[in-house]
Amino acid sequence: MKKVKENIEQETGYSAKSVDYIYSSGAAHRIRYWFWGLIGIVLIVLVLPWTQNIKSVGNVTTLFQYQRPQQINTIIPGRVIKWWVKEGDFVKKGDTIIELADVKDDYLDPDLLKRTEEQLGAKQGKIGFYNDKIGNTAYQVTALQEMLALKLSSIQNKLEQTKRKLLSDSAELQAAEMDRKISEQQIERAKQMYSDGIISLVEFEKRTIQFNKAIALFTEKQQKFLNTKQDLIILKLEMGSLSQETSDKIFKAKGEISSIGSDIAEAKDEVAKKRNQLANYQIRGKQRWLIAPQSGQIVKAKKAGLNETVKDGEMIVEIVPDKVDYAVELFIDPMDLVLIQKGQQVRLIFDGFPTIVFSGWPKASYGTFIGEVVYVETNKSENGQFRILVVPIKGDEPWPTRLKLGVGAQGFAMLKDVGVWYELWRQINGFPPDFYSQPIEYKNKQR
Repeated sequence: MKKVKENIEQETGYSAKSVDYIYSSGAAHRIRYWFWGLIGIVLIVLVLPWTQNIKSVGNVTTLFQYQRPQQINTIIPGRVIKWWVKEGDFVKKGDTIIELADVKDDYLDPDLLKRTEEQLGAKQGKIGFYNDKIGNTAYQVTALQEMLALKLSSIQNKLEQTKRKLLSDSAELQAAEMDRKISEQQIERAKQMYSDGIISLVEFEKRTIQFNKAIALFTEKQQKFLNTKQDLIILKLEMGSLSQETSDKIFKAKGEISSIGSDIAEAKDEVAKKRNQLANYQIRGKQRWLIAPQSGQIVKAKKAGLNETVKDGEMIVEIVPDKVDYAVELFIDPMDLVLIQKGQQVRLIFDGFPTIVFSGWPKASYGTFIGEVVYVETNKSENGQFRILVVPIKGDEPWPTRLKLGVGAQGFAMLKDVGVWYELWRQINGFPPDFYSQPIEYKNKQR
């Protein structure tokens, strides 16, 4: 080689260094260094740790139903009178959105509430009248019972007196009967003695007169006894008749009280119906104004102008809440579902925010945000995948403040750390990530 260089220098007049530069005589020596250097770099990269992950896509949502976009529907059919807001306006809870006018004939009377209140007052007055009537009838029943007790007491006294009189008359009757029997015996003996001539005609006539007086007295006492006995029977009948008559009056009065009680129950039912009707009218009147159920932004107004009619239950506008606890819903393939569990960390990328992503080296990525899994569905969604919900981790880097519901998102569920060579081998063979279970303590806190 040295002789060749000398011959070239003699023939061409150029130096040996120029010849080396032109013909790259030392190139093979440098290529060898480059080759082994690249091999070394590849080997170093292959032994670097690589974090396995499951990539999924989804969008921004919220963990709570009441923080999602909400339709505001009409409760009653009506006609649009006035719009108080327009699309894009922000409203507070309780602000009026739209005013409607009722279109049903039953509610067109402007004094409907006043008239219904008057009807209710009349029904309540009717109940008061019935209560007074019951009170009066109950007083009548009490008076009848007291009067019956007094009359029965009076008749009972007369009955006792008549019983005593009956005993007296019975004694007198017995005495008169004994006198009559004695007179009969005396008149018989007088007849015999008169026929025998022992006594005179005058004496016989005197004894006959005494006999007739005894018979008359006996008849009088007997008639008096029978009259007293008849009075006793009459008093007993009068007592029974009075008790029956008064009982009939009391029964009739109590029946009237029961009938009035039935009328009161019916009147109370009518009062309850009127109160219900009045409350319905009052509530229906308030439903003419659609009120914002929560603070947020008005979107998707369905009615364009005034005097348009709406049906009950028809959507008027949609409101997007201004205070939202954001979450991300991601969709996982069934093959990867067993690798997802509550409390697992997920790296997130949001559409519209700049990012530099190294999926295997999450700490070297830029523009990603960390979250944790709080919910894993146990049933497939309509797209054939399983839905999971991811929320921010308290105390970690907060998510962007300008997030909106529905923004697209990508997630990388962090799994096991393996070598790059193992991950390449797994990807080439089409194997799933390694199944493992990490001890994660997660408590479902109110966010």
